[in-house]
Amino acid sequence: MKYLARAAALAGLAIAVWLVWHADAQKVLGLMRAAGAGLALAGMVHVLPMLANARNWQMLMRGAIRPKLFAVLRLVWIRESVNGMLPVARVGGEVVTFRMMRKRGMEPAPAMASLVVDLQLTLISEMLFAIAAIGYLIAHAGSRALHLAARLGGGIAILAVLLLAFSFVQRASPFARLTKLFNRITSGKFRSLVGESVRIDQSISELWHQPGVIIRYLLIWQSLQCIGTALELWLALYFLSAKAGFLQAVVLESLIQALSSVVFFVPGALGVQEGGFLLIGTVLGFHPQLCLALAGARRIRDIIVFLPGLTAWQVEEWRDKRRLRTEGGRGPNHDARHRKT
Repeated sequence: MKYLARAAALAGLAIAVWLVWHADAQKVLGLMRAAGAGLALAGMVHVLPMLANARNWQMLMRGAIRPKLFAVLRLVWIRESVNGMLPVARVGGEVVTFRMMRKRGMEPAPAMASLVVDLQLTLISEMLFAIAAIGYLIAHAGSRALHLAARLGGGIAILAVLLLAFSFVQRASPFARLTKLFNRITSGKFRSLVGESVRIDQSISELWHQPGVIIRYLLIWQSLQCIGTALELWLALYFLSAKAGFLQAVVLESLIQALSSVVFFVPGALGVQEGGFLLIGTVLGFHPQLCLALAGARRIRDIIVFLPGLTAWQVEEWRDKRRLRTEGGRGPNHDARHRKT
């Protein structure tokens, strides 16, 4: 799997470079140079959709310990940074944040349930926004959009099938069944985890049986998150001197997000993101150089937002290891030596 991710990353990078070169790299870079610090400012606006994501994820957190909004925002920042910058098939961020939630004292069942349901609801909202965006393309771009809409519709159909399959699997208590299977295979070595896996399945089911929470998540906070990412894109278009409406930015962002989710196995959506901006942007009436400059602006966002997120994660890991070493050196013998002196 590791080598497959690396191969996908290299292939994606090659495609991205080829697209920029084929579209006239000098013009693409010239647009980005003219935009200057404006692209960095547009990238920093990404804190707004992250804040909306933190609030809707916080609504799904249950248990005695519930992190405050700023703490959840930090978790969102690190999760997106890991998923966006590392070859982890866009799920490594969930693994990292689950460990961080456990370190903060959250119980395993509500922590895992919040992650699973948050991922499910995010994919559902992306699918709904993408369907609406395809409708906009067909209504406003006419015949130019039909071929693209068919391709994008195929990808959304795959995403819908995966979500439907996951919902059926979820009804069968997958965490409990897998843990019991491993417990039988290993002659009882997973016995202690069987009860916890049952609680995870129950916690996920309980969240799905709270329609008020689900509706607020999808209609309010997920919509605000979409508007925030579209604002980030619209500002980049503005600084690139493009005449674009905010609704066009919403359509473009919705389809790019859905496309990135369908090809989640490509690290950083390398090549996919550039190709998506080019295909969808030209249908919206943007010239190819502008589309690829916009994709470059998104890469600038990744550098100025996600690289510090990776650094914050590594600093936290280093502090945890240092604390464990310090606590490990203060055993009974350590205390006895200090009493003698």
